Amino acid sequence: MKKIIILLIAVTVSFATFAQAGKSKMPAAKSKTTQQAKYTCTMHPEVVSDKPGKCSKCGMALTKIKTYSCAMHPEVVSNAPGKCSKCGMDMTEVKAKPKTKKA
Repeated sequence: MKKIIILLIAVTVSFATFAQAGKSKMPAAKSKTTQQAKYTCTMHPEVVSDKPGKCSKCGMALTKIKTYSCAMHPEVVSNAPGKCSKCGMDMTEVKAKPKTKKA
């Protein structure tokens, strides 16, 4: 009986150790500042561009798409303000990273 208890404790400790080691190997979530600004037509939301301009279908000016994310969970993203589905915090607008020219 004593050997079974020791074996169960050893198995439990090894599972806990491997579970903690597995968490550190997970890829980090993308930072909020790595997103580029996107623009879309209000009449044709399927028209999306990386820069402001005119809609290819109707000629209206493209407007900037606002993106909202949770401060604690940057992987939770929405097109409208609201609450995070994981923690309930208010989602904040993601500021787009300015484009940099490569030399």
